[in-house]
Amino acid sequence: MSKVKKIVSFLFLSLLVVTVLSGCKGESVANEDIATRIKAEPVITWGVKYDTRLFGMMDIKTREVEGFDIDIAKAITKEILGKDGKAEFVEVTSKTRIPLLKNGNIDAIIATMTITEDRKKQVDFSDIYFDAGQSLLVKKGSHIKDIKDLTSNDTVLAVKGSTSTINIRKHAPDAKILELENYAEAFTALQSGQGQAMTTDNAILLGMASENDDYQLTGGTFTNEPYGIAINKGQDAFLKEVNTALRKMHDNGTYNQIFEKWFPKDAEGRAEKGAQF
Repeated sequence: MSKVKKIVSFLFLSLLVVTVLSGCKGESVANEDIATRIKAEPVITWGVKYDTRLFGMMDIKTREVEGFDIDIAKAITKEILGKDGKAEFVEVTSKTRIPLLKNGNIDAIIATMTITEDRKKQVDFSDIYFDAGQSLLVKKGSHIKDIKDLTSNDTVLAVKGSTSTINIRKHAPDAKILELENYAEAFTALQSGQGQAMTTDNAILLGMASENDDYQLTGGTFTNEPYGIAINKGQDAFLKEVNTALRKMHDNGTYNQIFEKWFPKDAEGRAEKGAQF
C-alpha cells in the first residue's frame, strides 16, 4: 500500500471512530435518567421561548429571559433541588423544542406548549400548568369581530409547528393562512398588512396587545389549549417530581403569586383556572 493510501485510510478510520463515539455520547445523554443525574448535579435545563411576551422574552438590557414560564421553571427547580438548585435556559421554537428534548439537549420544555394527542406519542406531559385558548389578534377597527367573520379575502398569520394552523383550517376553512418562523415575525407581518389577523393562544396575544395599543383580541377563544411541561418518554421519575412540585406550588401559593405577577388584570377568577391539579 502506498504512503498516500495509508494516510487516507488512517484519516478515514479516525473519522469513523470519532463519528461512532459522538453518536454513542449523544445517545447516552438522551437516555440518561434525569432524576438520578440532578441529584449529583443540581441543574435542570429548560427549553423556553425567547420571543413570547409575558411567558418567555429576552430582556435586551439584562440579557436574561423573563416571563411566566421562566418563573414557573425556577420555582419547580427550587422545589425539586432546594435553594442550591439551578435552572438553566435554552431557547427553543415551536419547531425545535421536541427535537432538542429528544436529543437530550434539554431536560424539559416549558414553552407555551399545548397538550395534544399527537405530541403525546413523542413526549410525556406534566399536569396542566396553564389553561389557554386560541384567539385572534386584529388591528382596532377591523371588520373581524369573530372567527366566523374570516372569509377567503382574509389572511391569517400563524407560526410554523404550532397547532394554530390546524385549528384555523377547522374553524375558518375559507381563510388563507401564512405561516411565519416565530411570533415576532408574525406580528410584524400583521403590522405591515400581510394579513388581517394573527392567531395563537390568547395568553401570547395578550402579551402583544399589552405592548401595542393599536391591536386587540377579538371574538374570545374558539379552542381549549391547555399548556403542559413536556418531558422525554422514559423519564417517569423526573415527570413525577415535576408534578409533585407543581402541586406543592399550588398548595403553598407560589403558583398564584407568579400568575398575579404576569397577569394582574386577570388574577381575579383566573388564578385558580390557570392550572389544574
